[in-house]
Amino acid sequence: MLIGDVARRSGVSARMLRHYETLGLVRPTGRTGSGYREYSDEDIRRIFHVESLRSLGLSLREVGRALGDPGFAPAELVDDLVRRTRERIAAETELLTRLRRIGAAEPGDWEDVLRTVALLQALGSASADTRQRAALSASEEAPLPVEALVEAVLNESDPNVAGALRWALARAGEDGPALLAEGLGSPAPEVRERAVRSLAELPGEEATALLRDALAHSDTTVRGHAAVALGARGTAEAIPTLVDLVAGETGGTGTTQGTNDVEAADALSALANDPALADRIATGLVDRLARATTEPSARRRLTQALADIPGPTASRALAGLSHDEDRAVALTATYVLGLRDGR
Repeated sequence: MLIGDVARRSGVSARMLRHYETLGLVRPTGRTGSGYREYSDEDIRRIFHVESLRSLGLSLREVGRALGDPGFAPAELVDDLVRRTRERIAAETELLTRLRRIGAAEPGDWEDVLRTVALLQALGSASADTRQRAALSASEEAPLPVEALVEAVLNESDPNVAGALRWALARAGEDGPALLAEGLGSPAPEVRERAVRSLAELPGEEATALLRDALAHSDTTVRGHAAVALGARGTAEAIPTLVDLVAGETGGTGTTQGTNDVEAADALSALANDPALADRIATGLVDRLARATTEPSARRRLTQALADIPGPTASRALAGLSHDEDRAVALTATYVLGLRDGR
């Protein structure tokens, strides 16, 4: 079969077939009387072998090794191809992500594109100062895509940079809460904490609704941050979790860096400014104090929290606690009652 016929049937151009011959990959076994290349059936099979190996990502040199060495072991080369393919996919995925984020920024001209690219590169910098400056530069003139900000804040370990990213995210757009909610499902506890802390700084009903959902999360740290944030927003649903935090009885799983009980007590005090909630909060604290399983240190924290709750229910409870067997509890209750009575 002449080279033109082989090219038509195999899909390999005549020029590439000549290149294969030059490299020694496929040499036609014969020549016509006029000197034209003539390929045998075995030559054509070899062409298809070459093309099959090239389709796996092998270079022409690697194809030559595979076909020319009878003792060639393919396993190592296949493993190397797998590694190279993964690296290529990762690079292409990163490029696709970058392009999508540039598109999300809705650039008006190439200056906008270049500005966005520079900001995205700065967010990925090894320098914390550079990352922080990129976050703080987010504005209407140089917007950072919400998706990029969310990814950055969920992976940021530096507290100063994380604070700047949360600030930028709060001003970035409406997609932030939903994207952060995905972080609450991360298997990494530090990512879950970053997600809920970021949600806590986002305004709006969507963020509040997601924080309400987080009150039922299995991670105590997530529940704690959600409760404190909801307390600051005046959400009564957070009261039971806040009482749990003051008592240190939250159950479930979480990191060792839980929400501070002082923050929980402050949130309860803020909620108690609503007279309709003050009695409910006081009742919750009193009920927890009455439990036989409550540790002495927890009873002291609960008493201190009760001291900041106005109303008759809290005052009656403090009067009883002024005679408590725990001297620290009794002294705290007596002192607060004196302040309430104007003594």
